[in-house]
Amino acid sequence: MNKVRWGVLSTAKIGLVKVIPGLNKASNCEVVAIASRNRDKAREAAQTLGISKAYGSYDELLNDPEIDAIYNPLPNHLHVDWSIKALESGKHVLCEKPLGMDAKDAQRLVDAAAGYPELKVMEAFMYRFHDQWIQAKAWVKEGEIGNLRTIQSFFSYYNVNSEDIRNNADIGGGGLLDIGCYCISLSRFLFDARPQRVVGIVERDPEMKIDRMASGMMDFGCGTSSFTCSTQLMYYQRVQIVGTGGRIEIEIPFNAPLDQETRIWLHRDEGTEEKIIPVCDQYTRQGEAFAKAVLENETVPTPLSDAIDNMRVIDAIFESANGNAWVTL
Repeated sequence: MNKVRWGVLSTAKIGLVKVIPGLNKASNCEVVAIASRNRDKAREAAQTLGISKAYGSYDELLNDPEIDAIYNPLPNHLHVDWSIKALESGKHVLCEKPLGMDAKDAQRLVDAAAGYPELKVMEAFMYRFHDQWIQAKAWVKEGEIGNLRTIQSFFSYYNVNSEDIRNNADIGGGGLLDIGCYCISLSRFLFDARPQRVVGIVERDPEMKIDRMASGMMDFGCGTSSFTCSTQLMYYQRVQIVGTGGRIEIEIPFNAPLDQETRIWLHRDEGTEEKIIPVCDQYTRQGEAFAKAVLENETVPTPLSDAIDNMRVIDAIFESANGNAWVTL
């Protein structure tokens, strides 16, 4: 086998527009099936994307012996249950972020995965596979900004559609789980550590009850990271990575365009270096890395322990906001 044969659970937009096209560009991946609770939707998606099989239920897809791995972009409250069912069906699992509704929920998947050591499971934080983040991480590691001391990140969009699943609090909607998780993840990625304590402020929509704006600060002992995320502010994203001898700025840190170059800057006393990052599909890179782990029986690039660490910080931000106090992890 030189390609991982993928099945996709649901016709979620992220899958149709970004992940499936990205997987199909990977030399070691092939999307062969897609499922929806509405068979017509599955057939339409399959026809549009050149997928050979369309199923009218998720169980049908999981029972297909010709599928090696599944991509799970279902709503947040379904991530754990359907990922576990995929493992029980003998499939590898790439699960969209966040891994679960909270750390306790996500731990169920971790525990289940331990019973299938031959199967690979990974949370789909695609940004880490983009060349701009690989460059930023290298600059930090090589001391190009001196000692990393603080990170500031911002991620927002405007969406007040009450019918959108991202605005349904009962199934894991809201800013922290949807986009704030990136700000937390990148901070842990760059510091290569867990925060020791966190503090958060959360503002909820009075009708939809989702967290529409959240700000947090993470204390890593050797430095800090602060962020704001919102689902009801003008669209914007930016990351500033600041050290004792320099600063890295990432122009489009999360939704890097799939067909355009990106820019990051290294600012130091002697001047600014602009790095042009060639066109890079982070979804293709993610798929290639996961498939390589499957085909060569290697450890996945991002272990489930990383996903649990991220969920624990999210939980602590909510706890801090509710208690109006720092929370120690």
